[in-house]
Amino acid sequence: MQNNGWDEFEIGAMLRSFDGEVKDIATTPQEDRNYSSNNSFTASVADWRIEKPIFNKDYCIDCQFCWIYCPDISIISRDKKMIGIDMDHCKGCGICVEVCPTNPKSLLMFPEQADEEAELAGWPEKDKGEK
Repeated sequence: MQNNGWDEFEIGAMLRSFDGEVKDIATTPQEDRNYSSNNSFTASVADWRIEKPIFNKDYCIDCQFCWIYCPDISIISRDKKMIGIDMDHCKGCGICVEVCPTNPKSLLMFPEQADEEAELAGWPEKDKGEK
């Protein structure tokens, strides 16, 4: 396939998300998919963020709300268990934090330059006023 810029395609052009034959894409992990060069998955938006979510697996109940609501499909889940965040595609919108139901939340937003280990060490304690 010819590599075109976004404004070089003809009106009505069909852009394929993947190169070659695609089988059982729903169960293929994102990192193992054969994305086309025209697919936005190949472009990182990490430099758009000013805040980033940090995931604390000790408080996660695997409710999958973050995975369902993430507008960028940046929550990485395997076998209905959250395992991390795709930081190349996360824009730092914070929706994952907003929908997290745990107390304390298993996802919190921090400045982009924050040290993950330091933030995990200082994670908030359970708020006794909430259930």
